[in-house]
Parts: sequence; C-alpha cells; structure tokens
Amino acid sequence: MAQTRLSLHNETGGSAGCSDKNTVSVLYSLNNSYTSDETKMHPDIYTVISGTNRPGSNTLKVAKQYVHLLEDKGIPTRFVTLEGLDVNHRNDQLIQLEKEVLIPTRKFIFIVPEYNGSFPGVLKALIDNTNIEKVWWGKKALLTGVSTGRAGNLRGMEHLTGVLHYLKMNVHHNKLPISVVNKLLKGEEDIEDSATLKVIGDQLDEFIRF
Repeated sequence: MAQTRLSLHNETGGSAGCSDKNTVSVLYSLNNSYTSDETKMHPDIYTVISGTNRPGSNTLKVAKQYVHLLEDKGIPTRFVTLEGLDVNHRNDQLIQLEKEVLIPTRKFIFIVPEYNGSFPGVLKALIDNTNIEKVWWGKKALLTGVSTGRAGNLRGMEHLTGVLHYLKMNVHHNKLPISVVNKLLKGEEDIEDSATLKVIGDQLDEFIRF
C-alpha cells in the first residue's frame, strides 16, 4: 500500500509533510483515508505511536513494521511519529493531530524505547498536553518495549502502564519486550527473525480480539 502523508505546518511556515528526506514528517499515515466498507469491517481505528523524537531511531523502524503487519491482517492503521512535533505545549500542530488522529482512535499501540530505565519524556509530554478526556479516556492500549539491552524496556512499560491506567485506559496484558533490537534489525528497516515475528503476530492477534 502506498504511503500518504498528512501535511502539518511548523511554526516557521514550512510543511512538515514534504518528501525531502532531510525534512522531518510530523505525522505519517500509511492509510489515512478509510472507505465506508473498511470502517464497517473495522469500527475501531488503530494508531501506532513511535514513542521517541530521535531521528532515524530503531523505535521508528519497529513502529512502522507494526503498521505494515496490522495492514497485512486487514486492519487500516494510522501512524504517529514524535519526530519534529513540539509537544511541550498546546499548539496548532498538536491540536490538529488530536482532531484528525488521536481523538478518533479507539486502539493505540505504543512502541516505546528505554531511556534511563523508563520511557521517553517526550511521550509523557504528548500525553500531558493533549485533551486527556477526549484523547485517552476509556480507550485501549497495547505496549511494546524496545531496547539494545536484555530487558526490552520492561520497567518503562510498567511506568507507562501506570500512567495509562490513571488516564482510564484499558492496557492489554501482553506487553512485549523486544531486547537487543539493534541486533534483530541488523541495520535494516524490518525485523526478519522468525521467532520475534511470531510473538509480534500473536500479540497483534490478541489485541485485535481485545
């Protein structure tokens, strides 16, 4: 499926959705428009969030792979990256993101790297500066942790789980730690390890039924 981009404008007036590889896209949507048939078949709108703003991260690669895996299962999926997005205060970008993506979403998938034993502050800032009642309350969440170490950000996922429970979200029990992600990716865009793909596929199947 061809990738389309929803263009959000930054404060300098430039488009954040241009095709220049040196320009960061604020929001990717691999399938940003849904047909009526797709909406009837999958009334829950899914959004994958790459939980870091570091350019070219392993987290971003894993998050994109989750989108493709969901779409291979016939699930239309939206994708948000925090690269280039100012989440430290409410602004036009964030409000547009809320309106067009976050509020309509019913099921969120967070791909979260380990930063100093927890999850990135930029993800917490996104949560803190959104309209929490409209964006998060009563919705469902799936968590996947990524790290270059052995634990796969287990601690960070537990911290994020506490935050999401406070926001009245239903967090799926299967929180997947992906360890040594750099070795699994091997410098490529996708994980090809069959055992890892199996547990990711099982995790997604469970969340679809959730």
